[in-house]
Amino acid sequence: MMERIDAQLAFLTEADKLKSILRATTLCDGSRRENTGEHSWHIALYAMVMAEHAQRPVDINRVIKMLLIHDIVEIDAGDTPIHGDHDPAEMAAIEQAAATRIFGLLPANQAQAFRALWDEFEASATDDAIFAKSIDRVQPVISNIESGGGTWPQYNVTAEQLQTRVGVKVQRGAPAIWDALKARIDAWFAQSRSSSE
Repeated sequence: MMERIDAQLAFLTEADKLKSILRATTLCDGSRRENTGEHSWHIALYAMVMAEHAQRPVDINRVIKMLLIHDIVEIDAGDTPIHGDHDPAEMAAIEQAAATRIFGLLPANQAQAFRALWDEFEASATDDAIFAKSIDRVQPVISNIESGGGTWPQYNVTAEQLQTRVGVKVQRGAPAIWDALKARIDAWFAQSRSSSE
């Protein structure tokens, strides 16, 4: 029993490092960049609140579990901004190795269960994972809109980029949410254009 508890505590202590991984996205008030621990908590809350808008019925408990662990690999891999410049295949390999190492800290049965949830999220083939992936994309959009564009100007983000990199994923799992976001995105870009003229 003590060995099991020691392994669980080692994993939880390692997970604390997520609080030190800064993301590209700022807080809604624009005061600072959020960390991955904050992001994981916030999107779990998003899922609880927005589950009724899932395209297909989901098991919200499974979705929340996925969202709480989906970015744990950033402890080793760091944050990769969706609008940044990186090699997706290289990042996938780094994240796979990180998942093996970090989940491997847990007792075997928990390591297997957590890794299976993480793999399911990454594959984005089940209803739960599709919705979880959608919600993961929603929160940064809101943060950028609320903070006056956040890091969009820094990454030269266009409305078309948002549609192809974010919109298609949100539409797949929660089309009604994307419709609501799209109206806000269009308004932000319209205002941004008029203020620069």
